[in-house]
Amino acid sequence: MEIEHHLDQVMAAQQNFYLRGQTREYGFRVQQLGRLRAAIHAREAQILGALKADLGKPETEGFVGEVGFIYAELGYTLRHLKSWMKPKRVATPLPLLPSSSYVLSEPLGETLIISPWNYPFQLLMAPLIGAMAAGNVAVLKPSELAPRTAAVIQELITATFPAEYVAVVSGGPEVVQAALRRKWDHIFFTGSTPVGRIVAKAAAEHLTPVTLELGGKSPCIVDRETDLDISARRIVWGKFYNAGQTCVAPDYLLVHESVKRPLLERMQHHLREFYGPDPARSEDYARIVSHRHFDRLAAMLDEGEIVVGGQRNRAERYVAPTICAQVPLTARVMQEEIFGPILPVLEYRTLDEAIGIVRQFPKPLALYVFTKNRATRQRLLAELSFGGGCINDTLVHLSNPELPFGGVGLSGVGAYHGQYSFDTFSHRKSIVRGTFLVDLKLRYQPYKGKLKWLRMIFK
Repeated sequence: MEIEHHLDQVMAAQQNFYLRGQTREYGFRVQQLGRLRAAIHAREAQILGALKADLGKPETEGFVGEVGFIYAELGYTLRHLKSWMKPKRVATPLPLLPSSSYVLSEPLGETLIISPWNYPFQLLMAPLIGAMAAGNVAVLKPSELAPRTAAVIQELITATFPAEYVAVVSGGPEVVQAALRRKWDHIFFTGSTPVGRIVAKAAAEHLTPVTLELGGKSPCIVDRETDLDISARRIVWGKFYNAGQTCVAPDYLLVHESVKRPLLERMQHHLREFYGPDPARSEDYARIVSHRHFDRLAAMLDEGEIVVGGQRNRAERYVAPTICAQVPLTARVMQEEIFGPILPVLEYRTLDEAIGIVRQFPKPLALYVFTKNRATRQRLLAELSFGGGCINDTLVHLSNPELPFGGVGLSGVGAYHGQYSFDTFSHRKSIVRGTFLVDLKLRYQPYKGKLKWLRMIFK
């Protein structure tokens, strides 16, 4: 009952604060985003240390994938916020002239942001930036599976903002359950598809709009017409970054049968180049977040033929970068989102066969295509539905704030990053501004003799 009371207090205070209107002011929004940036900068070493403790993240991955990502998002938002907030003039149709039309973006109000454990800092702060930029108040729920990072976030937010503006609630599933029983103006959730269903169902009770950033089995298709060495290097980097615990990591590889063997040879070469002969001793390789997730991944290694890797150490939550071949579609590793450093490799003979395999699974969050063939690229983009992705690369589409990031179908609802974050946390209010200078009697009753003129106008 303590969390119930605490949530009620926080939400009441935030509602009162929001209704005072301060968050709607441009100056306030810019000031608070600047304070957030300064607070992160002052605690950068603590954040990186917490990420290392929770996930074994190398300092470089912690900076680039989490802290640096947020610096870039903050900088982009601060540069463009004024233009995003301006009313947008739109065309007015002939029957409404001489009126004018425009769209106003207004904040939604009280928002709830629930983040996962794999990028526990970035995936909480990025949507928070959108919520603040749009003029909302926010309650943050960091993942309990990354407790050191959650503690740093709690301290950072508490020291930087009053709880009536931005608050953190910490704890396990019981905290999320309590939060979901309440009415919010928007819920932003990042996590698994099964939990996303729970969030959507709870939100539906209050008709609360949701953004769901989920996952799925993101395929990586390698055509025979490609640069095998660069393709192998970029696939290995994208798959084993953060020990494969990335929602848009290549989940399985579909490679043309004619280039399968040389591609695997190049991938093994680059694995050794990245992590040395024993990745367990590498300072650049992360660890699995928990023993429960380690056990899940270890069970997946029992199926298929291990080409490279397969070593594991439960005490250290270490699973080696692993590539598997001869994996049947019925194997567990092909039936679940892997979310770890295991890459099943399947081969195909024709593009029809590759497309058919991808379509056996729900629409993925990402898709990667390595090819020099324009027709192959265009066909895959046209015939396969997915959230977003890359041609001849992996992961990097996330880093462009001009692109929306989000899924489709079971991989997600809604999108964010850059202006898309601002739009996600805003309501677009439609306005027609009339004039007193002209008042055509054509629209008023009585209608006798007017229909023929109205037909001319509307045609």
